[in-house]
Amino acid sequence: MSLSVRFLGTSAARPTVERNVSSLAVVREGETLLFDCGEGTQRQMMRYGISFALSDVFITHFHGDHIIGVIGLFRTLALQGRTEPMRMFGPRGASRVLRGAAQFGVDRVGFPVEITEVAPGQRLQRDGYSIVPFPTVHSGDVSVGYSLIEEDRKGRFDPELARSLGVPEGPLWGKIHRGESVTLDDGRVIEPHVLVGPKRAGRSLAITGDTRPSEAIIEAARGADLLVHEATFADEEAVRAAETGHSTAREAARVAAAAGVRRLALTHFSARYSRDPGELLREAREEFDEVVLARDGMELEIPFPDERVDAGTRAAEDPASLPRS
Repeated sequence: MSLSVRFLGTSAARPTVERNVSSLAVVREGETLLFDCGEGTQRQMMRYGISFALSDVFITHFHGDHIIGVIGLFRTLALQGRTEPMRMFGPRGASRVLRGAAQFGVDRVGFPVEITEVAPGQRLQRDGYSIVPFPTVHSGDVSVGYSLIEEDRKGRFDPELARSLGVPEGPLWGKIHRGESVTLDDGRVIEPHVLVGPKRAGRSLAITGDTRPSEAIIEAARGADLLVHEATFADEEAVRAAETGHSTAREAARVAAAAGVRRLALTHFSARYSRDPGELLREAREEFDEVVLARDGMELEIPFPDERVDAGTRAAEDPASLPRS
């Protein structure tokens, strides 16, 4: 079962030649979730193969570089004849702000828009996973990040042992793997724990949006397979980062280290680092080893914790070479 993150925009505040403003897509087994929707997101979706068939948009906060793209995306979906509902989620105030974006202009959106205001800790249960908002420190009390947390998977079934015990391959194997005991023709009862190992952890990722580093983020990202954390500035602008509610790359890396995540992806770079964010990477790696600098079009695959970790990264140098969602 695949789980990946595609970065659609990695620039802070305004687009640059190299980078669009904030948005990323999470694709899980064909289902697409969009997190933030800055200006031009719909074009980035087309360029990097993200399906317009998505049904969920999660907004971290209401600054323009994170929501203006909703207007264009909805216009395009309306022109394509969409009729399925679109679900939108955001912190307190989302109903007013996002409804205005959905209804902007004279064109009518021909599909239902369902807006939910979420609070930190409010679990949104899905099939096999949940989305959990967590508090961030950026825009008063109206900014959140989001964790995606998969449910535990079944333990591994041992087919060789099953055969050696005389359990015939077929429906009985399925029952045992589902946690049911079975009785064989000779009267023996086979309990599931004999043939099925312990449950295996699912995957998790945390997406901060814009924020200062905080204990709440550390707790939300604890043990995550991937933390996507903003890194607007380098050390040279640490004071400005604090004044504007942003983080430096070093601060983001310290969060990752404290949370014990497997990998950190830095994004949301000030325009001064758009062409060469190498300084951000150097400073982050002084605090945490497993760091990547996001770029528009980059895809990060998230393996299960018990799978061998590979590079998991496909560059976006040639959009035509990227897989389609």
